[in-house]
Amino acid sequence: MIKKLLLSGCFAFALLGLNAQLKTPAPSPSQTIKQEFGISSVELNYSRPSAKGRTIFGDLVPYGKLWRTGANAATRIKFADDVTIGGTLVKAGEYSFYTIPSQNEWEVIFNKSLKNWGVDGYAKEDDVARIKVKSMPLPWQIETLTMSFDDVTASSMNLFIGWEKTGVNIPISIDSDSKIMSQIDNLMNKDNRPYFAAASYYATNGKDLNQAIQWFDKAIEQNPGAFWIYHQKANALVKAGKKKEAKEAAMKSLELAKEAKNDDYVKLNEKLIKSL
Repeated sequence: MIKKLLLSGCFAFALLGLNAQLKTPAPSPSQTIKQEFGISSVELNYSRPSAKGRTIFGDLVPYGKLWRTGANAATRIKFADDVTIGGTLVKAGEYSFYTIPSQNEWEVIFNKSLKNWGVDGYAKEDDVARIKVKSMPLPWQIETLTMSFDDVTASSMNLFIGWEKTGVNIPISIDSDSKIMSQIDNLMNKDNRPYFAAASYYATNGKDLNQAIQWFDKAIEQNPGAFWIYHQKANALVKAGKKKEAKEAAMKSLELAKEAKNDDYVKLNEKLIKSL
């Protein structure tokens, strides 16, 4: 009898141990998204509640009240470099990210305190920026709170927030150009000069095309068989209005691309030559 009781007790204890280790899906799972931006990056961490048939904005998330913009702990966003959001400079660093939704407009808040649980502990004096953005009705239902970095260019993007049938776009911009230009100026005074990268940046971003073409020539001297350099030089010559020289560069790129059996550049050059 004593032996049976001991065995029963051990079995019950084992069950309790299993229950203590039981892992189930989080009702509002967390998500971390990182976006390379300019020559820097932005990282966002938030928890994603689902609508589950509920009315969200104006009910579950009241209008005119501070919202942690997610579930559980306050949403966090980290900028690896200074950015401008809605015309306001936000310095590099990590921030708690809050919003105050209303029917047609949201107030977006970046707060330097990282110890807050949701809105608990929030203090307005810790805000580093507040901006207002228009909200928009969506033609589809978003069941689970969704954030994403959209319309990404070298200097701007939008942080999209969508839930239920409401969305907002928060404009973010970054001044990469001045830093890149500073790097180019610095590196061009060294022995191993990045002619191709500098020329490509100039040609793509509306800088001095004549300078870009000179640097493409220097890059070709460093790597005479580089069909991709000839092709980019041809594009720069087209922008400079020098179609004859552009065709010559594209023909040379085509010849080298065929030798290298690079079909992609063969097609690119054939299309460029046809357009001239």
